[in-house]
Amino acid sequence: MNRTKLIVTIVFLLMGIVFIVTTCYRSGEKKQQKALPPGMHGVVIDDVIQTSNYTYLQVEENNSKFWIAVVKTGSKAGDSVYYTISMEMKNFVSKELNRTFPSVFFVQDPSSKMPGSEPAPKLTPQKVDVVQKSDISVKPAQGGISIADLYKSPAGFNGKTVIIRGVVTKFNSQIMKKNWIHIQDGTSNAGKFDLTITSLDSLAVGSTATFKGIITLNKDFGYGYTYDVIMEEAKVSDITK
Repeated sequence: MNRTKLIVTIVFLLMGIVFIVTTCYRSGEKKQQKALPPGMHGVVIDDVIQTSNYTYLQVEENNSKFWIAVVKTGSKAGDSVYYTISMEMKNFVSKELNRTFPSVFFVQDPSSKMPGSEPAPKLTPQKVDVVQKSDISVKPAQGGISIADLYKSPAGFNGKTVIIRGVVTKFNSQIMKKNWIHIQDGTSNAGKFDLTITSLDSLAVGSTATFKGIITLNKDFGYGYTYDVIMEEAKVSDITK
């Protein structure tokens, strides 16, 4: 009988320990959630998908899983991400992945550490290399300029509508409701040979086209998209393949 009582006592003790540990863990979890500033999200990465420009992260927050996207980083499963600014894109199509996300949040200010007494460091974007192609040689369109002309005196074109003809070397569709196009024309100035263009028109990589748009300097879209020189609201014409 004494042995039975001893076993029962041990079982109840173990149950008590488990209850205390669980309660402390939940209490600590609640304190951590309360410690986040208003509007701050704290998520844990479950899965990572890398593309040429973005890192797609399946994350978990408060037992809910969803996808976010940040400018390409070396994040891995198990890492934490903190952020306050994001924009949800529903039924977002990634042509590079050949995949449609029912919902993905594009995060502007991702940080790897929970804010504390010191400013939290932002995730460092990985540089996406743009390679100059030696086999491109495109004559300027009538009334247009070359990429070299633009980079020789960008301030003279700031806010003006210009025409540039070039070969599409990279195309990303429907990011922040814009298509993002990189072109080259075979010219360069001070090592700058690539021009980024935003447009609602779609193009295939390798196409040659004429672009008419507004030149903007020192443009910061957020989400890691910062450009010294960019052409915006471009209209595309004279497309050849």
